[in-house]
Amino acid sequence: MPELILPPFEDAEAAARKVQLAEDLWNTRDPEKVAAAYTEDSWWRNRNEFFTGRAAIIEFLRRKWSEELDYKLKKELWGFRGNRMAVKFHYEWHNANGQWFRSCGNELWEFAPSGLMQRREASINDLPIAESQRSLR
Repeated sequence: MPELILPPFEDAEAAARKVQLAEDLWNTRDPEKVAAAYTEDSWWRNRNEFFTGRAAIIEFLRRKWSEELDYKLKKELWGFRGNRMAVKFHYEWHNANGQWFRSCGNELWEFAPSGLMQRREASINDLPIAESQRSLR
């Protein structure tokens, strides 16, 4: 289980630490570890997919990381209030054909009193890039 920072988020330092913990966790590319940071009934929108619950999160992440190879993520706090955060991010990955992509987006997060995320809404755009254009390694 990842370190828990409980809402409400009182200052930018605590909120930024929560974002860094999420970044570190996602960069493990371990679906079970990542899913443990979400409530059992966590609700997600990821691009055009909508689903609920840890089992669905694990299934989604397994599929994601089987297609998005050598995934590397960077997250940045955009804003916070109470038990909610806005985060901007980008990540780089390549497909099975070796084409690299930079995926950029925004997430809206809502946390339960336990510190686990209960809602995640992600909007993401993909840009094909040359391997030489990678900024995350």
